[in-house]
Amino acid sequence: MGTTSSGRQAGARDRDHEGRARNARPRDGLGRPLPYGAEGVARQPEGVVRTPEQSVAEAQQLLDAGKPFHAHEVFEDAWKSGPAKERALWRGLAQLAVGLTHAARGNVTGGARLLRRGAGAVAEWASGAGEQRPYGMDLAGLVAWARELAGDVEESGEAVDARGRAPRLRERV
Repeated sequence: MGTTSSGRQAGARDRDHEGRARNARPRDGLGRPLPYGAEGVARQPEGVVRTPEQSVAEAQQLLDAGKPFHAHEVFEDAWKSGPAKERALWRGLAQLAVGLTHAARGNVTGGARLLRRGAGAVAEWASGAGEQRPYGMDLAGLVAWARELAGDVEESGEAVDARGRAPRLRERV
């Protein structure tokens, strides 16, 4: 096996401290892998346990910065560490962030599909839980945002500006 310009063995897999496969390639602001040795955007740490309020605040900051891929990681942590009765909500929110990521990358079909899937999951959770504003989030507004963005992306067929089309998780006060 040869080596790459970064000194890695060609075909070698990146591993974390526990030996699990992890891709250590740098990534851009939308989570796309860059060549080894390139300057990338700091990755969102995985497996962080936050309060729901912290998750919402951190995800909003990332969305506002045009980093929906990173916001997805925050929602994924909440989905994996939160109470079972809320997992479908956090998973739906993660799907919305990934949908925006794909729409910003120019993957029109995948972006629209994930936005609609996430909107459906969030709406279903809100209906079943009887909650429209958990942790101050405006779930009806998020569902409407996602469905509108999905339609806009399909109609235009073009990538969107992730920062410009970022949702508001909570209504502005």
